[in-house]
Amino acid sequence: MGMPSGRDLGLLAVAVIAISTSGPIIAVTLAPALAIAFWRSLLGAGLTAPWVLIRHRRELLHLSRREWLLAGAAGLLLGAHFATWVPSLRFTSVAASTALVATQPVWAALIARARGQRVPRQAWVGIGIALAGVLVLTGVDFALDPRSLIGDGLALAGAVLAAAYVSVGAEVRQSVSTPTYTFVCYAVAAIPLLVLCLALGQDLGGYPASAWWWILALTLGAQLLGHTVVNRVLATTSATVVSLAILFEMPGSTAIAAIWLGQVPPWGVLPAVALLAVGLVLVIRSGDRHTPSESPPI
Repeated sequence: MGMPSGRDLGLLAVAVIAISTSGPIIAVTLAPALAIAFWRSLLGAGLTAPWVLIRHRRELLHLSRREWLLAGAAGLLLGAHFATWVPSLRFTSVAASTALVATQPVWAALIARARGQRVPRQAWVGIGIALAGVLVLTGVDFALDPRSLIGDGLALAGAVLAAAYVSVGAEVRQSVSTPTYTFVCYAVAAIPLLVLCLALGQDLGGYPASAWWWILALTLGAQLLGHTVVNRVLATTSATVVSLAILFEMPGSTAIAAIWLGQVPPWGVLPAVALLAVGLVLVIRSGDRHTPSESPPI
């Protein structure tokens, strides 16, 4: 697999645009953050269920115990990712949250190293640059509003959990198709999110009609269209190229938030984002084995 064809480039552009709407839509949706995470997971499972039951029912019924355990673990990690990243947008800007959660490849490389894999020198340089960007970004956020550090911490936790989700998912995806794996992950992710909502007294209904439309748009766009299309392109294109393309979510989300929500980031954020972008490019280009094997679940 190498450079994408013209068709795949078009599909990647559609996927990146869809993914870029995630942060702004969550920020504007008038519903509790954890409830948004729960409903997008449940709706994601519900919308993929018919396809899986019609076309992949035999595979679903014959998953091995190991495949169920791995897919279930990935689903729990996905739910934990949503439980941290989605609420981060209630405390910090779309630009900061999106930039910090985009550090997923850094944590994926560190997870790979912890599992005994060799991490190239270029990746270590990229990790250092990206983490310097994280420090600059959180420093700017703290200077503007100390409360933003809560959102920054949640976004970073979301990035770590996303990296863990992708690392576990890479194992099960070796023998399980994308639709079946996606269905199981979304269904499992909804369970702990429901428990959290009930435990913390989060309202699961009673929202204005616009909130339900935004939740549906979030599910159909960022979650299903973005995620599914990226996985489709990964079948014919290098993971490095796809991961680099996904980085365009950072400026994409920032631009949408600036135009739509009036969240224009301060100039101090630009050096931080530049450091993050350079560091992530170095990490991703250091080798396919350290890049995500599927789209990030945002």
